[in-house]
Amino acid sequence: MKSPSQRQSHLLAQIRSQLTILSVLGALVGAACLFSMGAVAASPDAAFTVANFPVEASAKNAVAAKRAAIADGQSAALRSLFKRIVPVTAYADLKRLGAIEASHYVNGFAVRREQNSSTAYYASLDFQFSPDNVRTLLRQSGIPFVDKQAPATTIVPVVLNPDGSFQASSGAWGEVWKSLDLGNSVSPLRVSAIRSTIHPDILQGLAQRDEARGLRILTSEYGSQRVLLASAQIDAAAKLLKVRIDGRDAVGPITWQRDYRIYDGDTAYAMELAAVVSLGVIEGRWKMQEVRSSGGLGAFSQPMQPVHIQVLFNSAREWYQTNQKLSELAGVSNFQVGAVTARKADVSLSYPGGGKLLANELARQGYVMTDSLGFWQLRPQF
Repeated sequence: MKSPSQRQSHLLAQIRSQLTILSVLGALVGAACLFSMGAVAASPDAAFTVANFPVEASAKNAVAAKRAAIADGQSAALRSLFKRIVPVTAYADLKRLGAIEASHYVNGFAVRREQNSSTAYYASLDFQFSPDNVRTLLRQSGIPFVDKQAPATTIVPVVLNPDGSFQASSGAWGEVWKSLDLGNSVSPLRVSAIRSTIHPDILQGLAQRDEARGLRILTSEYGSQRVLLASAQIDAAAKLLKVRIDGRDAVGPITWQRDYRIYDGDTAYAMELAAVVSLGVIEGRWKMQEVRSSGGLGAFSQPMQPVHIQVLFNSAREWYQTNQKLSELAGVSNFQVGAVTARKADVSLSYPGGGKLLANELARQGYVMTDSLGFWQLRPQF
């Protein structure tokens, strides 16, 4: 049986080997289930923290081991951040970055837990990366990314008995989900316990997309339109962990399943891998939606260009709605409001590809943006 630190290291290696699989799965699931919920997102900078990240190293003394663990850890955490915010269909583009000195992109780190000996160091660290530096690196390399967080979704881990009934506690499966960096994900999740009012037939209703028997009950019981049931069932005879994700996230309804091989009876490792892959799929759905809604990967990979806009409006409410739309639009950065009068406002921002691509995107969202000798004007279509 592997020690916790060995299992964490093995898990990280396995996750990296799963990137190609995640790329395909994220793209397929995202394409199949894509539609907008039109909700307000959280601060984009939250995605640039990689929390509870395991590090370890051995060296000739404890000081050298700690130094090596932190250096290796921040490099691995930066790669994890790239996978978090870059759309799965653009993972191959990350090869263009080459060798990166991760310390240039780290603002700092905090220690959650640590343990050391005379020659080894083990810890769980929270790395805070510089949002501006990471964004600049990706933009200069023409690599698209999505750093806007989706509205939070409640996830309910449950363990199924062989007969399909729920176990009273989610046990290790629930603890695995709680250990993941869910709050900083681009698709934030909140773990909640199974309620006594949720019965196994609801799972069948979710799988069959039966609104009355599944999603309606689930969302009502948890008081949210975004709830996922993450069920795990151990097939001892086949040595498989069977995992399903059912419900609705920030993108829309989802029914997804995958089996994981249990090696050497290590169910805990299979659960860790299954939770990480499932989170990657949920993140992939959100990133694909953001990319699609903003003109595709080509638009996202364009260099940032400054755009100055005169926004025209007929009321304070109309200005508020337009201001919110512009400031929260995927790809927009450096958003600033200048002079505002009763009927117009001066706005400056940066957008991939500049004013023409921004005008195309806003046209899909009910706005007319016209160019008059390099001066942009924006107004609602109605």
